[in-house]
Order: sequence, then C-alpha cells, then structure tokens
Amino acid sequence: MGIREGTIAVLQEAGEPLHAKEIAKRLLDKKLWSTEGKTPHATVSARLYSDIKKNGDKSPFVLVASQTFGLRELGAKPSSSPKPSVEPKVKASAKVYSFAEAAEKVLEQFSNKRPMHFRDITKKAMEQGWLDTEGKTPDATMGAQIYTAIKRAQRRGEQPRFVQHGKGVFGLGKWMGHGLSYEIEQHNRQVRQALRKRLLGLKPKEFEDLVGLLLVEMGFEDIEVVGRTGDGGIDVRAMLVVGDVIGRT
Repeated sequence: MGIREGTIAVLQEAGEPLHAKEIAKRLLDKKLWSTEGKTPHATVSARLYSDIKKNGDKSPFVLVASQTFGLRELGAKPSSSPKPSVEPKVKASAKVYSFAEAAEKVLEQFSNKRPMHFRDITKKAMEQGWLDTEGKTPDATMGAQIYTAIKRAQRRGEQPRFVQHGKGVFGLGKWMGHGLSYEIEQHNRQVRQALRKRLLGLKPKEFEDLVGLLLVEMGFEDIEVVGRTGDGGIDVRAMLVVGDVIGRT
C-alpha cells in the first residue's frame, strides 16, 4: 500500500485531521508504507499536498492547517489562510517524475558522479518524493526502465542517457566525456550506426543470404535460402543438432 491509500485508511480510522508527522508515524507503525528516509513526514506532506494541487476538489484530502490533513468525505474544511512559509516548501519537493527522470536527478544530485545501484537510486528518489507509484517493487521497475532506456539509445545509435557499469549499477552517459571507457563507447556507437545503415540498405535477397551466413557461424546445418514469392514467409531453412536433439528453423 502506498502513501495515498495508506493515508486514507489512517484518516478514516482517526476520524479527524492529523498532522503529517502523526500520519507518517501511523503509516509506519501499521506497516502501510515503508521508507528509509530520515524525514518521512516531509515525504508524506509533499505527496498529499501534491495530490490536492493536482486533483483539486476531486482529491480525497483537505489541507486544514499547516501540514495537517483531513478527509473530504469526513467533512474536513480547507484552511482559509494556510501559512505561506509551508506551501512553497512542500510544493517544491512534491514534483513527481518518471522513473528515468527521477533516476537522472538522483545521479546528478546525490551520486558525486559515481555509479549507483538501481535499488539505491529508487530509495533516494522515493525519499525525495519524486516517484508516485503504488507498485510493490518500484526498485525492479526502476532497473527495468533504466536498462530499457540504454537499449533504446543503442538501437537508435544515440548517446545513451545512462551507462551500465556492472550488474544493476548505472551512471550517466554524459559523465563519460573522456578516458578509455568513453572512447570504447564512442567506437561501439559508430559501429552500431554503420551496421544499422548497412542492414537497412540491403536488398531482400542480400539480407536472406546474410541470415544464411549468420546461421552457419552459429552452428546450424543443412542451411537453405528459399526466400521467394509465394514461400509463405519462409526465407531460410536450417537444422541445429544439440546432442540427441535436432531442431529445425
């Protein structure tokens, strides 16, 4: 359960508005939400304030006083003059980003230009209130989104937004402005671009022949390039023998 649903449950049980510190305490005590952050009440306050600003009268929450929230369904009334010193601070920390955007901000602001594991990236992003997710495994989603961004950039032959430095460890591509790692990545990117351009320029028969040669290098046998009109979509036939198993493609 996330902050939004957990807070609704806490306020329904309380039957009255509560300060963000008390909401955060009850969320953690009841295990409705978890965080390693040092200021959970700030994260809760930011998330609830963001919900109110985003959804207006459709938000289930009402800001009744400084960092004090109630439920609209229980008749809570908004404060007519909330303290101006609180709102801007909460609003500034309440901006929500996509997983990739949040990862980039974490790496820029908290990594000292050192790669971080995606779990640590997720943890820091959640502490800052930059992610709005009700998923049970946000760290897994973060890792998948960063990895997808890298692969997408590679397919397009673009400078990657992120760079993988090890299992689950990522940094920013723009950090690689010099050194051997940068030179290798630049060379690989140029090769990928040239290869993609060449493949796209092949005629259908040339591409089928290339696939046949590739299958030879992969260990296939009895390879036959059969691509022609009316072949039912079959361009190449081949057989692969692995032990006592014979596979055909």
